[in-house]
Amino acid sequence: MNDNKREWIKSKNDLVSVIKNLGFPEELGDEIAKQLGSPKAMQRMIGYLYNEKPKSVELVVDEMLAICSDIKTWKDKKAAEEANARYNEILYYGLDGEDE
Repeated sequence: MNDNKREWIKSKNDLVSVIKNLGFPEELGDEIAKQLGSPKAMQRMIGYLYNEKPKSVELVVDEMLAICSDIKTWKDKKAAEEANARYNEILYYGLDGEDE
């Protein structure tokens, strides 16, 4: 098993454990881990759960959605930056990649 897989599993298990300790069902933790998709996002969720100790499933899910939204915004920004960089290359070098 590679290190990325181990890290994902550890983060998922930690998240599920915190969810259960707050009195929510284990299945909620499993679904949140799937939706978040990365150890970094799961660790961010764990931090929220430790600090806020939400009392309702709605608050937990709302935070998960906020984290997912932040991730999407970041990915969209990176894609736009890459597209802009490529566009600038085309403007500078032309479509064939050679100086005129």
